[in-house]
Amino acid sequence: MSAQAILDLSDKRSDRRPGSRRSQKRASVPVTRNALIADFLAICELDPEIESLRAPGEPAEFEIGGKTIEHIADFEIVRDGQSQLIDVLTDEDLLTHPLRTAAIQGLTSTDSRYFSIETAATVRAEPRMTTVRLIMACRRTPVTAGDRVRILHQLDEVGTMRLVDCAGGVMNTQDGVAAVLALACEGLIAVDISRPILPETQVRRRRLPFTDPFSF
Repeated sequence: MSAQAILDLSDKRSDRRPGSRRSQKRASVPVTRNALIADFLAICELDPEIESLRAPGEPAEFEIGGKTIEHIADFEIVRDGQSQLIDVLTDEDLLTHPLRTAAIQGLTSTDSRYFSIETAATVRAEPRMTTVRLIMACRRTPVTAGDRVRILHQLDEVGTMRLVDCAGGVMNTQDGVAAVLALACEGLIAVDISRPILPETQVRRRRLPFTDPFSF
């Protein structure tokens, strides 16, 4: 490179403002309510303790400060036979929610259904959110009939297995771990989503209450 070219390059660099690269960083994308609801539903889908989910929830009444407030929650889930009402809100929506203050102290409807509010901080809490996304990323993994039967049969025989051991029984799918987690997406296998995905992650068979179409 010639001396004049070096000088020209130096002049161009001197015109740049210090820290310009930092100023060009992308602005943080605001969290939308739809995105939070999608994450919440993914968590419910993989949580073996949730027996059912209704959207929206049945209307409920709350006694607050001597007044009766009627509210329809976004969701109603049943866990261990107990109904729970849940609203999923952004931080901005939380500021104007009519039950926000009461819910902080714990709130139960007049018919004994517990009410709670989920926000980005709770829905996307780690390590659960990363674990859920890793599992859901495997949902399109094709699992052959043979691998499906082998995975479920060994869980029936043993009960609970380490993820690495369960994946070792896979013969036809290239990624054995993905095959096991794909069945978790179908609701056939229970995975502890409160912990990171590790070789020692515990997996077990998830029993589903299939309806008999011939029962009258």
